[in-house]
Amino acid sequence: MLNIKIDSRKIEPGDTFVAIKGANVDGHDFIDKAIESGATKVVMSEDRDILAEKVLVDDTSEYLKEYLVKNYAQKINEINLIGVTGTNGKTTSCFLIYQLLQKLGKKVAYIGTIGYYFENEKKELPNTTPNILDLYDMILEAISRGCEYVVMEVSSHALDFERIAGLKFKVVAFTNLTQDHLDYHKTMENYLQAKLKILNYLKDDGTVITNVDDEHGKDFAKGNYKTISFNEGNYQVLDYQDNIDYTYLKFAYDNKEYEVNLNLKNKFNIYNYLTALACVHNLGFSIENILEYTKDIKAPKGRCDMVKVKEGIAVVDYAHTPDAVLKIITSFAEHKKGDIITIVGCGGDRDPKKRPIMGDIATKYSDYVIFTDDNPRTEDNKKIMEDILKGVSKNNYEVIYNRKEAIKKGISLIKKDTILLVLGKGHEDYQILGKEKVHFDDMEIIKEFS
Repeated sequence: MLNIKIDSRKIEPGDTFVAIKGANVDGHDFIDKAIESGATKVVMSEDRDILAEKVLVDDTSEYLKEYLVKNYAQKINEINLIGVTGTNGKTTSCFLIYQLLQKLGKKVAYIGTIGYYFENEKKELPNTTPNILDLYDMILEAISRGCEYVVMEVSSHALDFERIAGLKFKVVAFTNLTQDHLDYHKTMENYLQAKLKILNYLKDDGTVITNVDDEHGKDFAKGNYKTISFNEGNYQVLDYQDNIDYTYLKFAYDNKEYEVNLNLKNKFNIYNYLTALACVHNLGFSIENILEYTKDIKAPKGRCDMVKVKEGIAVVDYAHTPDAVLKIITSFAEHKKGDIITIVGCGGDRDPKKRPIMGDIATKYSDYVIFTDDNPRTEDNKKIMEDILKGVSKNNYEVIYNRKEAIKKGISLIKKDTILLVLGKGHEDYQILGKEKVHFDDMEIIKEFS
C-alpha cells in the first residue's frame, strides 16, 4: 500500500493525506479525521491550522498526479500494460486477454468493470477505470507479487480526467464507438476525441489493435497498428457459424488460415475474441499457442449467461447501450424458433438521449418487451420510463417498474423455444435506488421463479 491517501478512512500512522475537492465531497472537510487516524503530512489547497506538516498547493489533484508519475510510473512501465477502450466489448476483450495470459503461464492482473483480478484475489471497483491513486496502488501491489502483465479497461472518463497519467501501454486496442455517456461528452465527436487520447499513452514500440469495421476504427490506425475486420484486415474473418451455445470461427493472419471453436455467443463476440487474440499475439505469443488454450476461456459473468427455463432459455447480459441491445436481440433472433421476450430499462442520472433509441430498438426487434427499472439512482423512475417510451411506436410492450416482478412476468410468458433476454445489469448484483445500493441479481431472480 502506498503511504499517500485521499480517503481519510484508509489512513494509517505516518501516511500523507491529500485533500481532494471532488464533485460531491471535499477532502478538506476530513483533514482532522485523517490526522486523528495518524496522518503526519497533509496536502491542501485551502490553508488550515493543523497539528501536522502541511503542504499548500494550488491544485491537490494535480499534485497527486505529478507525485505518482514522478515516483512510480517508471516502475510500472517496466511490465507489460494492455489497455482496451471503446463503448462495448471492453470487459469481455480484457477478461479473455486475462485468461489467455494466465493459461500461457504468465502472472497477470485485470482491472475493469467487473473488478480487480489477480491470482486468487478478486475485489469490486467503483469505476471501470479507478482513480489514479487506487490504480497505481493496485498495479504496484501486483508487481510486488510478481505480476508481469496488467490488462485494463480504459474508459473515456478516465482519459479525460487523466486517471492513467504516466502509464505507457505495450498494446492498445479499440473495440467500437457507439452512443453512450453523452450526458457528459455532449457530442459523439467529443466522445471520440476522449477515446483517441489513449494513443498518447502508447509506448514508442507499442502496437495498436483496431476494429476497422467500426466507422471510427481508422481513427485509431496510428503508428504501429494491426486491424481486425470481417472484410480486409490483418486478422480477417473468413467464416463463422453462430450456434446457440458456441461459435465456430475461421480467420486468417499473414496469409495463413486458422479454425477454432469459441465458448462465446454471437457475432459481436468474434470481434472481442479477435481483439484478445491480437493483443496477446502482439505481446509475442504464437497464434497456435493461443488457439490451444481458447477452449479453456469464457466470457465474464453477465455476458450472454444462459440458463434453461421450462421449454425455453433465459439470457442475462450487460447490454445497456442502443448498439449493444440491438446486437444481442438480433443475434439471438438468428436462432429464433419461438418468441423473443426482452426485459430492459435505462439507468437514472445517466445519458437520457439514448433512452428513446433503446425503447425503439427493443420493441422493433423483440416479439414482446417488458420495460423495467435499471438502477434509477436519484432520478424519478417514471421520468426515465417516459423518456424510453417516447421512442416506441409498436404496441408490444408493458411497463413493470419493479424489476423482480418484471422478471417473474417474463418467465411466466416462456413457452416452447422462447428466448427471454434480461438486459442491462449483467454481472451487477445490486440495484441503486436513490443513493442506496440493495442486493439484486438478475440470474438469482430467474432461478427463483424457474
